[in-house]
Amino acid sequence: MSKGNYYITTPIYYVNDKPHIGHAYTSVASDALARFMRLDGYDVKFLTGTDEHGQKVEKSADKAGVSPQDFVDKVSVSFRELTGLMNISNDDFIRTTEQRHKQAAQAIWKKMLDAGHIYLGSYAGWYAVRDEAFYNESELVDGKAPTGAEVEWLEEPSYFFNLSKWQEKLLAHYEANPDFIMPKSRYNEVVSFVKGGLHDLSVSRASFSWGIPVPGDEKHVMYVWLDALTNYLSAVGYPDEHAAEFKKFWPASLHMVGKDIVRFHTVYWPAFLMAADLPLPERVFAHGWWTVEGEKMSKSLGNAIAPQELVETYGVDQTRYFLLREVPFGSDGDFARDRILTVINSELANNIGNLAQRTLSMIQKNCDGKMPSAEGISPQDVDIEFLEKVYVTREETEREVHKAYRECQFNKILSDIREIGVAANAYIDTKAPWKQKKEDERLMAATLAHLAESIRCLAIMLQPFMPEASAKILVLVGYDEARAKAGVPFSELKPAFAIPAGTPLPVPAALFPRIEAPEGKAANAG
Repeated sequence: MSKGNYYITTPIYYVNDKPHIGHAYTSVASDALARFMRLDGYDVKFLTGTDEHGQKVEKSADKAGVSPQDFVDKVSVSFRELTGLMNISNDDFIRTTEQRHKQAAQAIWKKMLDAGHIYLGSYAGWYAVRDEAFYNESELVDGKAPTGAEVEWLEEPSYFFNLSKWQEKLLAHYEANPDFIMPKSRYNEVVSFVKGGLHDLSVSRASFSWGIPVPGDEKHVMYVWLDALTNYLSAVGYPDEHAAEFKKFWPASLHMVGKDIVRFHTVYWPAFLMAADLPLPERVFAHGWWTVEGEKMSKSLGNAIAPQELVETYGVDQTRYFLLREVPFGSDGDFARDRILTVINSELANNIGNLAQRTLSMIQKNCDGKMPSAEGISPQDVDIEFLEKVYVTREETEREVHKAYRECQFNKILSDIREIGVAANAYIDTKAPWKQKKEDERLMAATLAHLAESIRCLAIMLQPFMPEASAKILVLVGYDEARAKAGVPFSELKPAFAIPAGTPLPVPAALFPRIEAPEGKAANAG
């Protein structure tokens, strides 16, 4: 029986360039949460896609010598391929050039217009093409947008959304829902911005044509952010509010975004939804940015890292693990190649991989390759303490674990998982099953059974982060391959679901190859 519904979205990625580590980061984080919620018993819809309109795209297409549609068709494919490359389990992939999206965007426009929230006027002010955003004079820093983007003075007829009307309603919503914006630093930033005063927002452009036409006035195209944000509704069947998916999944449970677009998602978007008389999403989580070897990623430095390079060098699961364990989610992080090597070798090869290799090799050698039994052996204090580390995390603090996932505390969750691996390696050294074999083979079997159970639980816990590796581990401890790949529910993190003694186990294989620095040679370990 389902625990409920959960709708999670990545931002739709802008197609003026190819995917980089930042895109992979957002997708992997969203994927880990979506996988956890499925394994925890929720019906999940997980959406990603591409944002394909706007002046920036039109200029990029012109520079490439192709039509905007041909340009976005080509670049959108690279973002779709990113989902396969990083093993992202999205249920839908939306493009803003799709008919279902155009229909939804024009419908929300009409609804706001009919309710008196959109009016025709003229715009004169600063606009950053790179950000597809308008800025007040007071926001400029040394003549540029606060993001560093070049700005240009823009004067043209424009439709406006009466954003200023929604200031107090937005502030009331933030106060009543303090977890609507996370982390807290972003919440404070947005509240401060809104308290500073909101101005009506230009929501159409007439100086270029690559966009969704404004209903009833095709001289204008819709502002790319009103267009783009509506994708979250398009994918669940809007404007048909009686559609099965809309009724099931709206409002969204979580919009995952980068901190650079938090304002659009926490000020403009909820105001649009209020104006269209639609429920607001439950939460927006804005994560930090990645630098590379201490420097900001930029085209001029040519230091952007392609996800393909990471996967080819380190492996997909290793890359996913590193991205989510390295920094508290919401803070900025730095990608350093020596650091990812250290993490992979110490935490995956030497900790979890080594634990599985040592334990399963001993079972293969000393227990006829079958799951050993602890039956008939009274557990000692050290056994009880160890098993409590394995199980208590899931049983007595299940609520805290669920809260940690919902608050995107991925590095904390992975830290807890690593500690179980550390405890298991310490346990095997303390119990010394190779010595127990000489004293009483039943003692050795009991120790190995406890260790195998810890490995089973570790594999279940790792599924949201490392789906391929965890499935391999589950097979090694006795799960059927099809079941392991489909995913083992978190409800099975209990002693009652331990693999029965006597179950044949396959010959163990190395899980995490040790990776050497480029000038060295790779050597398998763990």
